[in-house]
Amino acid sequence: MKLAIIIVSYNVRHYLQQCLDSLYRAVEGIDAEIYVIDNHSKDNTVKKLKGKNRGVKFIACNHNHGFAKANNMGIRRTKSEYVLLLNPDTIVGENTLKECISFMDEHENAGGLGVRMLKCNGSDAMESRRGLPTPMTAFYKMCGLCAKYPTHKKLGKYYMGYLPWDEPAKIEIISGAFMMMRRTALDKAGLLDEDFFMYGEDIDLSYRLLKSGFDNWYLPTKILHYKGESTQKSSFKYVHVFYEAMLIFFKKHYGHLSIWLNMPIKAAIYLKATTALIKTTSEHIQKTLGFMPDRRRKSPLYIFISTKESISRCRSLADRNGLDAQYIVTQTPADPDAHAEAVKNISGKTPVYLVYDTGLCRYEDILNLFSKNSKPNVKIGTYSPRFNIIITDNEIIA
Repeated sequence: MKLAIIIVSYNVRHYLQQCLDSLYRAVEGIDAEIYVIDNHSKDNTVKKLKGKNRGVKFIACNHNHGFAKANNMGIRRTKSEYVLLLNPDTIVGENTLKECISFMDEHENAGGLGVRMLKCNGSDAMESRRGLPTPMTAFYKMCGLCAKYPTHKKLGKYYMGYLPWDEPAKIEIISGAFMMMRRTALDKAGLLDEDFFMYGEDIDLSYRLLKSGFDNWYLPTKILHYKGESTQKSSFKYVHVFYEAMLIFFKKHYGHLSIWLNMPIKAAIYLKATTALIKTTSEHIQKTLGFMPDRRRKSPLYIFISTKESISRCRSLADRNGLDAQYIVTQTPADPDAHAEAVKNISGKTPVYLVYDTGLCRYEDILNLFSKNSKPNVKIGTYSPRFNIIITDNEIIA
């Protein structure tokens, strides 16, 4: 077996199905297997998807074991040359996996590999390349110097913003959203540390790969990462788990430092966590008491770009759901001229989704279109003719 793909899922059934659909195209010609480890989802993920994806090995956990432990379950069941940890809220390009495997084959000391992750509007996600969060690098990040000087080799080291986006480069930390590893490197460095429930385990494993003598690489092949569809960033649980992961990593790798370095870092982490909790609590109380204004988001505009036949199916779905929609008919499923013209004509701050039929378009072409014509309020929308649904970063429309 050349490649084993491990996906840990939690309450993201539709995003997972879309991820699997993109993987079926990406693994063509590759000796690969796909495992889905479901962490006790409440949306009937396994029951709904198992019969529709017979080539996928599903494991239904009776508890939410967290990201690290669930991934380890999958890794232990495989014997492939390479292992890919992949988030369910991603879309993989048709050539992405082939390019990654080819690169790993040519670089024998590459222990791990990350890729160019795009946000929903096609812009580059900073998390695609990261530096090791040493005490000083973490300090520059937390105090805002990294954001102010993103391309500085010292102050901007957290996101390695000085590296070019369109060239392969050695990095230190690989995002767990797409983390391809050589089996021999993983055997030497060890599996994910299960002390991390969620967040931080990718940083820890990337660091251990480096300490084991391997290189970590960034490759500019593209994927889409919706980024945390199963996580409520404003929740108490998120704040607790995220900052607890920071403390676990610091204690594990930098606990030996003198008290004069140890105490300020710990204090900064506790301060950030406390500030986040106070903000979350305050917003929750104000909203409950009715003191916060009702900031209803503007209804998005859906622009469908496709062939006449596809537009007809999309129109029926849009009408049934009362969507504010426009339609651009083209003979080319992923027409770069039609896309560029549509983006050019969009003004204001109203959220807009350019929707493409994934039954006709290559995922890779969709990602390239948005990457070349990125605009803050214009995001990726997909229409699946197989399930007759529209998927965006914000909702599922059926």
